[in-house]
Amino acid sequence: MADGAGADGPNAQGPVNRGVRFEVEAALELAEAALWYHQRRAGLGAEFMESIDAALELVRQWPEAAPRASGVAEVLNIRRAPVPRFPYGIIYAASSHDIQVLAIAHNSRESDYWIRGMR
Repeated sequence: MADGAGADGPNAQGPVNRGVRFEVEAALELAEAALWYHQRRAGLGAEFMESIDAALELVRQWPEAAPRASGVAEVLNIRRAPVPRFPYGIIYAASSHDIQVLAIAHNSRESDYWIRGMR
Protein backbone atom coordinates (compact mmCIF):
# COMPACT_ATOMS: atom_id res chain seq x y z
CA MET A 1 0.00 0.00 0.00
CA ALA A 2 1.31 3.41 -0.90
CA ASP A 3 0.26 5.05 2.37
CA GLY A 4 2.38 2.73 4.51
CA ALA A 5 -0.61 1.44 6.49
CA GLY A 6 -0.36 -2.14 5.19
CA ALA A 7 1.71 -5.09 6.38
CA ASP A 8 4.92 -3.18 5.71
CA GLY A 9 3.74 0.01 7.40
CA PRO A 10 4.97 1.51 10.64
CA ASN A 11 2.57 -0.53 12.77
CA ALA A 12 3.63 -3.93 11.39
CA GLN A 13 4.62 -6.48 14.04
CA GLY A 14 7.77 -7.87 12.42
CA PRO A 15 11.07 -9.09 13.86
CA VAL A 16 13.09 -6.58 15.87
CA ASN A 17 16.58 -8.18 16.27
CA ARG A 18 17.59 -6.81 19.66
CA GLY A 19 21.04 -7.39 21.11
CA VAL A 20 21.54 -10.10 23.73
CA ARG A 21 23.56 -9.76 26.92
CA PHE A 22 24.07 -12.36 29.63
CA GLU A 23 24.10 -11.88 33.37
CA VAL A 24 27.23 -13.46 34.85
CA GLU A 25 25.22 -16.24 36.52
CA ALA A 26 23.46 -17.09 33.26
CA ALA A 27 26.77 -17.28 31.38
CA LEU A 28 28.12 -19.64 34.04
CA GLU A 29 25.01 -21.83 33.85
CA LEU A 30 25.37 -21.99 30.08
CA ALA A 31 29.04 -22.99 30.26
CA GLU A 32 28.35 -25.61 32.94
CA ALA A 33 25.48 -27.16 30.98
CA ALA A 34 27.47 -27.26 27.73
CA LEU A 35 30.39 -28.91 29.55
CA TRP A 36 28.07 -31.47 31.17
CA TYR A 37 26.63 -32.43 27.77
CA HIS A 38 30.11 -32.57 26.21
CA GLN A 39 31.25 -34.94 28.95
CA ARG A 40 28.30 -37.23 28.19
CA ARG A 41 29.03 -37.51 24.48
CA ALA A 42 31.53 -35.84 22.17
CA GLY A 43 29.72 -33.17 20.18
CA LEU A 44 26.65 -33.05 22.42
CA GLY A 45 27.86 -29.87 24.10
CA ALA A 46 28.14 -28.24 20.68
CA GLU A 47 24.63 -29.44 19.81
CA PHE A 48 23.37 -27.90 23.04
CA MET A 49 25.02 -24.58 22.15
CA GLU A 50 23.46 -24.71 18.66
CA SER A 51 20.04 -25.18 20.25
CA ILE A 52 20.71 -22.26 22.61
CA ASP A 53 21.74 -20.13 19.62
CA ALA A 54 18.58 -21.10 17.72
CA ALA A 55 16.37 -20.24 20.72
CA LEU A 56 18.18 -16.93 21.24
CA GLU A 57 17.74 -16.00 17.59
CA LEU A 58 13.98 -16.47 17.96
CA VAL A 59 14.03 -14.46 21.19
CA ARG A 60 15.99 -11.66 19.46
CA GLN A 61 13.50 -11.51 16.60
CA TRP A 62 10.28 -12.17 18.53
CA PRO A 63 10.94 -11.26 22.18
CA GLU A 64 7.26 -11.21 23.13
CA ALA A 65 6.52 -14.68 21.71
CA ALA A 66 7.72 -16.76 24.69
CA PRO A 67 5.39 -17.10 27.65
CA ARG A 68 5.91 -14.96 30.71
CA ALA A 69 7.89 -16.61 33.49
CA SER A 70 5.69 -17.79 36.32
CA GLY A 71 5.93 -16.15 39.71
CA VAL A 72 7.10 -12.78 38.39
CA ALA A 73 5.14 -9.53 38.17
CA GLU A 74 3.95 -8.85 34.61
CA VAL A 75 5.43 -5.37 34.66
CA LEU A 76 8.95 -6.91 34.65
CA ASN A 77 8.25 -8.61 31.29
CA ILE A 78 10.38 -11.66 32.15
CA ARG A 79 9.87 -14.61 29.85
CA ARG A 80 10.97 -18.23 29.48
CA ALA A 81 11.88 -19.49 26.01
CA PRO A 82 12.25 -23.26 25.54
CA VAL A 83 15.51 -24.68 24.18
CA PRO A 84 14.85 -27.16 21.34
CA ARG A 85 15.86 -30.78 22.06
CA PHE A 86 17.08 -30.02 25.59
CA PRO A 87 15.27 -29.70 28.94
CA TYR A 88 16.23 -26.06 29.43
CA GLY A 89 14.62 -22.66 29.28
CA ILE A 90 16.17 -19.28 28.63
CA ILE A 91 14.91 -16.83 31.23
CA TYR A 92 15.14 -13.28 29.91
CA ALA A 93 13.91 -9.73 30.27
CA ALA A 94 13.07 -7.91 27.07
CA SER A 95 13.43 -4.17 26.78
CA SER A 96 13.09 -1.87 23.80
CA HIS A 97 16.82 -2.09 23.06
CA ASP A 98 18.10 -5.49 24.22
CA ILE A 99 17.49 -8.93 25.68
CA GLN A 100 18.98 -9.55 29.12
CA VAL A 101 19.46 -13.28 29.78
CA LEU A 102 18.92 -13.88 33.50
CA ALA A 103 19.26 -17.67 33.61
CA ILE A 104 19.73 -20.82 31.56
CA ALA A 105 17.42 -22.96 33.69
CA HIS A 106 17.01 -26.73 33.64
CA ASN A 107 13.32 -27.63 33.49
CA SER A 108 13.51 -29.93 36.52
CA ARG A 109 15.22 -27.35 38.71
CA GLU A 110 13.17 -25.24 41.10
CA SER A 111 11.33 -23.00 38.64
CA ASP A 112 12.01 -19.67 40.32
CA TYR A 113 15.50 -20.16 41.79
CA TRP A 114 16.84 -17.34 39.60
CA ILE A 115 14.39 -14.84 41.14
CA ARG A 116 16.28 -14.98 44.44
CA GLY A 117 19.38 -13.77 42.59
CA MET A 118 17.50 -10.67 41.45
CA ARG A 119 16.81 -9.45 44.99
